[in-house]
Amino acid sequence: MKMGRCRQRIALSACYQKKPFYDYYHFTILEDVILLKKTKTMKAQEQIGNIVATDYRSASIFRKYGIDFCCGGGKTVEAACQAKGIDMQRVLSDLEALENKDNLANGNYNEWELARLIDHIVNEHHAYVRTATSDLLQYLHKVAKVHGDHNPELIKILSKFQQVAEELENHMHKEEFVLFPYIKSLEYSCTASEPFSPPPFGTIRNPITMMENEHEMAGQLMEEIKSLSQDYTPPGHACNTYRVSFNLLAEFEEDLHKHVHLENNILFPKAVKLEDEFLQS
Repeated sequence: MKMGRCRQRIALSACYQKKPFYDYYHFTILEDVILLKKTKTMKAQEQIGNIVATDYRSASIFRKYGIDFCCGGGKTVEAACQAKGIDMQRVLSDLEALENKDNLANGNYNEWELARLIDHIVNEHHAYVRTATSDLLQYLHKVAKVHGDHNPELIKILSKFQQVAEELENHMHKEEFVLFPYIKSLEYSCTASEPFSPPPFGTIRNPITMMENEHEMAGQLMEEIKSLSQDYTPPGHACNTYRVSFNLLAEFEEDLHKHVHLENNILFPKAVKLEDEFLQS
């Protein structure tokens, strides 16, 4: 009895292949799992102070679990977790997620709908400001208390950052509850050709001018902090909390620049243009 060509090929394949075709992929996945376990084991034996020194963002993770990364920086992750009765795998998973976190792609924000851009600003930058100010205020309070006598500029930095935090919180509240809803509603009315209720503040230029002035004030305060901190450069005797505070201040300023750019240079001009076109139609 003769076999068809397809069956012959299958039979030959079965004879010459010692392992199923999927074994290669199974082996590759197994290698990845083993590598991941080795990486986590190495991280568990690493000193907390070294981890924070390499990536200061990890300080927020240790703080989340109540692990001292400053005076207790000489402990390994494993030892610190055992002492605190913390699930080490959760800490390691959070550290791994931080390392694998993709940087936000630089999309063409000019092409985005205004509602999408607003959501991005709120979810990325406003959320970041709230988290970062909370962390920074705690760190700066501690650093000023411990090192303020020898480094009095730390007390001034704390005072100025308290102003930044308060100003930005009020600023974001006005955007989220007044300006941004108006822009979204304006865009929706233009797109859907539906009637639109005029806002209580007159033209959109009024709140935008206020927001831009507040951006400038926050920027000036951060410039003063940058100058007081010698471009966020900690002294040689600085402890881990001291160093993390300055690194976070530098990151905070960088994010603020991106945040303000998206609003001043993209969102606000487009919103003004949209309102003008809508009122003229």
